[in-house]
Amino acid sequence: MSVRRLAPDAVQPASFEFRGENVAWVEALIAKYPPGKQASAVIPMMMRAQEQDGWVTKAAIEWIAAKLGMAKIRVLEVATFYTQFLLAPVGSVAHVQVCGTTPCMLRGSDEILSICKSRIHLDPFHVSDDGKFSWEEVECLGACVNAPMVAVFKDTYEDLTPDSFNALLDGFASGNPPKPGPQNGRHGALPEGGATTLTDPELYKGAYLVNLLKQPTVAETPAAAVAEAPAPAPVAAEAATRAAAETQTKPAAKRVRKPKESGSDGGAAE
Repeated sequence: MSVRRLAPDAVQPASFEFRGENVAWVEALIAKYPPGKQASAVIPMMMRAQEQDGWVTKAAIEWIAAKLGMAKIRVLEVATFYTQFLLAPVGSVAHVQVCGTTPCMLRGSDEILSICKSRIHLDPFHVSDDGKFSWEEVECLGACVNAPMVAVFKDTYEDLTPDSFNALLDGFASGNPPKPGPQNGRHGALPEGGATTLTDPELYKGAYLVNLLKQPTVAETPAAAVAEAPAPAPVAAEAATRAAAETQTKPAAKRVRKPKESGSDGGAAE
């Protein structure tokens, strides 16, 4: 899982080029970056190459490096670092990436891996006999609270059990894959039994927040309340009252008694 290399030369195509609408897409992508910063397009370009051909070939890496003015090794570094880039031919229908990091492992990813070995192939990165499926184990896919989970190309399928994962494979095989996301019915990462806090529907209405924060103006205050309100005290009187209050609350200054001076004979000075 930690060692990622390009596929053997025997399966590598001789050349690569973007086709169809991807040609204009690449030019528009590169134009987004200022001169000298075109290397920033390397990840989206490799993703588009993978979407076009099903995997990232050695020829694609070399083509992208030349297009962006990058050293080949720099593009290869990116391709081998991210497990989202598939460096060998994969199943034409689904390449299953099984998360094997601790949360998924504790929640049953070993059972998911066993199903992959029995239904697809004993070893990762081997295409099934019908050419439709392949699998691999990867590091964290970023939905630990929904463990265990798998990724199939761009989509993730979470909260899996052996039964729901078998159903997922059956769905892809029949051309009717399940909806991405949690497979146990819950919404996103909410508790399995549903939300337990902030359940008041009024919280999600804009008027609730506006009324909570809004301070009434004089124009909005009832006329009777305005009439009964006491007239404000003159500014000078108010300032005098505040000064008097501050004086009363100030601590009294301590008086320091000076020591008596002594005469030359040791007695007190007159």
